[in-house]
Order: sequence, then C-alpha cells, then structure tokens
Amino acid sequence: QKGCLRNFFLEHPFYNHLKTMKLPLFSAAILLTALVACNDSKTSKMTENTENNPLLVESTLPYGAPDFSKIKDEHYRPALLKGMALQNERIVAIANSNEAPTFENTIIALEKSGVELERASAVFNALTEANTNDTLKVLQKELSPKFAEHADGIHLNEKLFARIKALYDKRDSLKLDAESLKLLENYYEDFVVAGANLSATDKETLKKYNSELASLETDFNQTLLEGSLAAAQTINGQKVAIVNTTQQPLLSELADRNARKQLFEASWNRTDGGAYNTNDILKRIALLRAKKAELLGFKNYAEWSLQRTMAKTPAAIAQFFKDLVPASVGKAKAEAKEIQAQIAKTGGNFTLEPYDWNFYAEQVRKAKYDLDENEIKPYFELKNALENGVFYAATKLYGITFKERKDIPVYHPDVLVYELFEEDGTPLGLFYGDFFARESKRGGAWMSNFVNQSKLLGTKPVIYNVCNYVKPAEGKPALLTYDELTTLFHEFGHALHGFFANQQYASLSGTAVARDFVEFPSQFNEHWALYPEVLKNYAVHYETKQPIPQALIDKIKKASTFNEGYAFTEVLAAANLDLQWHTIPSDTIINNVSDFEKKALERTGLWVKEVPPRYRSSYFAHIFGGGYGAGYYSYQWTEMLCHDAYQWFEENGGLTRANGQRFRDLILSKGNTMDYEKMYLAFRGKAPAIEPLLKARGLK
Repeated sequence: QKGCLRNFFLEHPFYNHLKTMKLPLFSAAILLTALVACNDSKTSKMTENTENNPLLVESTLPYGAPDFSKIKDEHYRPALLKGMALQNERIVAIANSNEAPTFENTIIALEKSGVELERASAVFNALTEANTNDTLKVLQKELSPKFAEHADGIHLNEKLFARIKALYDKRDSLKLDAESLKLLENYYEDFVVAGANLSATDKETLKKYNSELASLETDFNQTLLEGSLAAAQTINGQKVAIVNTTQQPLLSELADRNARKQLFEASWNRTDGGAYNTNDILKRIALLRAKKAELLGFKNYAEWSLQRTMAKTPAAIAQFFKDLVPASVGKAKAEAKEIQAQIAKTGGNFTLEPYDWNFYAEQVRKAKYDLDENEIKPYFELKNALENGVFYAATKLYGITFKERKDIPVYHPDVLVYELFEEDGTPLGLFYGDFFARESKRGGAWMSNFVNQSKLLGTKPVIYNVCNYVKPAEGKPALLTYDELTTLFHEFGHALHGFFANQQYASLSGTAVARDFVEFPSQFNEHWALYPEVLKNYAVHYETKQPIPQALIDKIKKASTFNEGYAFTEVLAAANLDLQWHTIPSDTIINNVSDFEKKALERTGLWVKEVPPRYRSSYFAHIFGGGYGAGYYSYQWTEMLCHDAYQWFEENGGLTRANGQRFRDLILSKGNTMDYEKMYLAFRGKAPAIEPLLKARGLK
C-alpha cells in the first residue's frame, strides 16, 4: 500500500495501539532471571549507563524530542532493560496494593507505569526500521521475545486483573467521564483478549506461544531485509535494489525482456528457498497463531484478532470482498487483453507475463492518454510538494502553520524537522520527515511517534514520516512520480491524525485506533494532491518555475483509473492471502507455501496469472513481520471510508476551513474514544457506501 503506521514486532493487544508504541514487557520472574544472567561486565556497563542515559531522562529539547546528539548504540540495551524493570516494579506495586482498587490507584497508575520504557522504545523502534545497523539488529533479536514475555507477565497477572475487573464490574457507579470510562473498558478488554481468563496451565502455554512468535516475527523481518539486499540486481551496469512489493519500479522502463524477467524473478524469489528462506518461518507463525487463537477460545486467528475492529468478523470481510472482486478482476482481465494487443502491435510474439505488464501498460498509458511519468516528475519536486502542497492543504483545512527547524538534532542528515502551530499561534508539535531510501532502512512508508500526545502526562506529539524515495545525486532535485506524491500526502494524513490528538490518555490518543480505521485519515488526505487550489500552489517546474499545464493535469486525471483493475486486484489478492493464512485451523498441514497461495487465491476468484499478489507470502512483512496479521484488508476497508468521506466534502464545498474543522473535530481529534461506526456516522450522517470506492477506482 501507499504506506502505513509503523508496525510492531508483535501483535499483542495491550501494545497493539498503532500509535502509542508501547512495547511488550518482562514478567517479574523472567526479568529477575534476565538480570541475574547478565551479572557480568555487561551488567556493570548497563548500570553505569542508566544514570545519565539520554533515553531514560526526559529530553530538554522542545516537546521532549529525543536528543540524537547524545543517543548512542550502547544506550539502548541498558535503557530498555531499566525501563522494563521500572515498569515492572510499578506493576507489582499496583497488583499487590492493600488499598481497595480505585480508578486512580489502578488504571491511572497502570497508564503511567511505562513512561521510561515508552521513551526508550519509541526511539529504538524508529531506528531499527529507518536507520538500523548490526548492533541494533542483534539487540532487536535478543529483546523481542523478552518484550512478549514481559507483556504476558502484565496481562496474565491475576492480582492485577482482579483489580481491573473489580472496577469494570462496578463501572456504572464510578461516575467516570466518557474518556476515563473508555480507558477502563479498554484495559479490561485488553486483558481478556490477551488471555487473563485462562487457567494457570493455559497461561503458561500462551506465554510460550507469544515468546516464540516474537522471535519468529523478528527472524522473518531480518531474513527478509537480508534477502532483499542480496537479491539486488545489476541491470545495464547499475545496481537495482529490490523494493518490498512484487512489481519493481524499473519494470516499467526496461525494454529488454530478459532483464525484466530477471528483475521480476529476483523479487518473486527473494526469500523463497535458498540462503534467505522465510517459508518455514511463516508457516510456523501461521500455525502458532492458529494454536493461540484456539487456546483463547476462537476458531481461528482472524476471529480472535478482529474482535475490536470496525469490521469485527472474518465473515464481514469476506462479504466486503465479495462485492469488490468480480468488478476488479473483470477490469484486470480487460486490461490484460489491451496489453496483449499492445505487445502484438509492437511486434512481440509472446504471451503476457507479470514482468511484461508494467512496461507495456506504460506504453498503453502513453498511447491512450499521452501521459509520460517523466513529463510529470519535474513539477513534483519533493520539498516544494511538501511545503507548498501537503502543508498548504493542511493550512487551508485546519489553520495550522509550519516552520522549519534546523536546530533539532536528527538521527540521519537527510531528516527534515518542522514545528507546527495552531491557527492562533499555539505550539502544536514537531514533525520529522525521513524521505530517502538507504540500505539501513526497511522498504515502504510509515508514520509513528517519538512522543505521544497526552493531557495526563502533559505531552504534545512528536511525529515522524518515513518514505523510500530515490535520493538524487548531489545538487540535483528530488523529483517524485505521481504515486510517490500521493504517498507524501498519505503519510502526512497519518501525521495529522496524531497531531490533532486531544486525549487525556496516551493509550487512546490519536492513531491508537483499530487497523481498519487507522488508514482512513491517511487515504483521505491523498485527495488533496490533485485538488485545483492545492495543485496550483505547488506543481511548478523545478527549472522554469512555470505552473503545471492544465492539459497535463487533465491527462493525469483522465489516466487516474488506468490500470486500476490490475492495481486493485493485486492488493485484493494480498488481502485475501492474509485472511486465508489466518483462518486455517490449528491442525492444518502446509507442505508447500506456493501451493497454499495458489489454492487460496483460486478459492476467492483472485488467481489471475498475469496479476500476482502485491505481496507474496514469503515477503509479506505486513502480516508476518508486523502488526497487520488478519488485518491487511483494512487498507481496502478504509479506502471505502475515505472516498465516501471525500464525497461529503464535494457535496459541501470542498477544501474549506469549516469543512476541515468538522473533520478534525469529529474524526481526527477523537482517537479511540468511541465506537468507530458511531464516530463515522456522526461525521457523515449515514453509514459508509461502497459506490464512491468503485467509482474512484474506475470499477463502476
């Protein structure tokens, strides 16, 4: 997809609030064992480093932003262990308190318990994905199972759960405000979903499952990263990196069919066998998740995982796809015929293969719409598009303003920093933009927080966006494709969701919402990329300074539904693969991953030879190395919401300050404080319709 929030190492409900970045923690017994086991020179070094460790003390920089001028690799391990130890001490104190449970001494105390750990883990998570190195990789692998064990130590603490349950059972008499009541309900549900009601024996089994899953997910991510690096190809004398999707950007430009095949197969096979094989890892992950769900009383992992989403059940998602697949596949097959005709027209005597699609689709695009990406890119210079496009739209809608800050330390020289202000000049937060690809960064695009908004803690948001645009040569401009441009708008849509958070509690703040709601604000923000008033403010030629011609704008709009049969079918195929992997029973025997994939896609009408899934299972990091297991459908679900919401804007005057404020008040500022269906209904006035999505994709 265009991009997503930063995904976790784990899929643990207590810490699967997609923004808050709370990592799973040690149980008391395991923590003690770990600390005793480290009673050597490393322990001494750890103790020495904790007193003035910049990851443990509150930063003196604006908004408590991490001080990267002081943070070194050697700070992470002691900071994370110390943060876990401090939170564990507080959890033990809460659970063993002789005082009767109150909202303050139990729920608020729990909410505050991990401040140091959250501070350290937010930075650690950011760098392990955006600027990693061998030291961080080793530490990530070492600590990921321990994080899971510690989270279980909290969730499966019977005394702690008893206090939470006592409050939950009498919640109606506590006279809590709406957000505090939601926080109490959230904690209770988190614990129940995580297995708090299991027997002692089953809890021990669950701990083993969670610990192994954490290790496997880290193994998957690291193997995929290494496999992608190793799969890089030399094409026409240049080294070509393999990005995380099936299709590769260069395939639209390579005239040499053998070179196309070579590049495509390098992508398709990067972790399917050989030295970097993820198949055994992902099979074990899928079966362990099924066992975990069965232990928790569910038929499959998807049923367990979807409990607190907007869709709620696998059946609802299956029905959603049933309404989309025929139109999408039908258009993809029609496009395939058109591309096959183009192959014949240009003298080709071969049958269309997946690695031919983008090359000949680009020819069809040029023929039908006279549109060339190279004609567009000079008008989409990165920093200009960011400041005079993305930021400009946000100012028009929400009144916020931006000021670049060059005095804030960053973790890499390419990172840009901006301070945001409300319409009245009140400081709002800090934004970091890390836009260029490098070997130390995983593929894709994402958003997350260094600091979360919380009135309780007195914190304002510090947010970062990460992308993977090709860095230009020294002195040359960074020019974006149209797809990259919309990614820029997309990721800042996530950032706005975080900046407009207005919650008392970080656990409910901003983007701490269900997966099938969290992509709604980001996909919605893409609509402003081609909005006339916004477009004319930023789309100027980087050399001539002339505005983009109206004729070229018309071409872009006319071509906007071109190839959408392919584009939508590949993501629907990936989403259905995800659902198929996570609805298997725990006794399923999977011998061959490729066979499983083909049968899964055939069952759902998505086996189209020329249109492979956007992610093959062996490199599907969203679901096997991140937080989107049984949740990749959320991109399509939230696309339905975003197009339906944009239709409301079109019906009510478009890009206006009043409309922006309404969207901010009723959607962007609400966080996870109310039911998602009710939240959307309050804004839209009716349930979301699927027709605007079909229309936007050119499927209707």
